[in-house]
Amino acid sequence: TGNDLQLSWTTSREINNSGFEIERTMMKGSPAEAGQWSKINFVSGHGNSNTLQNYSYEDKNLSSGKYNYRLKQIDYNGNFQFFNLNNEVIIGIPDKFEMSQNYPNPFNPTTKINYEIPDEGIVTLKIFDNNGREVMSILNELKSAGYYTAEVNLGGLSSGTYFYRIESGKFVNTKKMILLK
Repeated sequence: TGNDLQLSWTTSREINNSGFEIERTMMKGSPAEAGQWSKINFVSGHGNSNTLQNYSYEDKNLSSGKYNYRLKQIDYNGNFQFFNLNNEVIIGIPDKFEMSQNYPNPFNPTTKINYEIPDEGIVTLKIFDNNGREVMSILNELKSAGYYTAEVNLGGLSSGTYFYRIESGKFVNTKKMILLK
């Protein structure tokens, strides 16, 4: 979904299962050119079980690209076995410009703003007070197409209503946020 990925798997039986390391690599060209595997999380197992056990993990805020995933099932005694996901996962680029409502809102003093851009270009993100005066420039740089999150810290400003505006090419969007101290 967007730039998030939900991994789910089921075991029918477990013996001495400590848990699963979730590993990911970003594909670079052919599978032979794939990057190094890196551990991204650990999900605890159920030890010994003769019933179905369901597991899941959500990998969030991925950059556009191709990824492979695998599970490293580890026993309590340190033995392990790898289970590869059969196909690569493709995180595409957005098909339209979009900027989400900041979260949390109201906030103190930090909040996050998600935005999506379908084409490479200069992106500006600015904060304005209730009188329309610019109080902060968060972003003014060239960005490639993709999904992004800007973390905003307004700790130096007083409580009140502020507006944030994103511009990229012909796209302009403004939303309201509330700083409560």
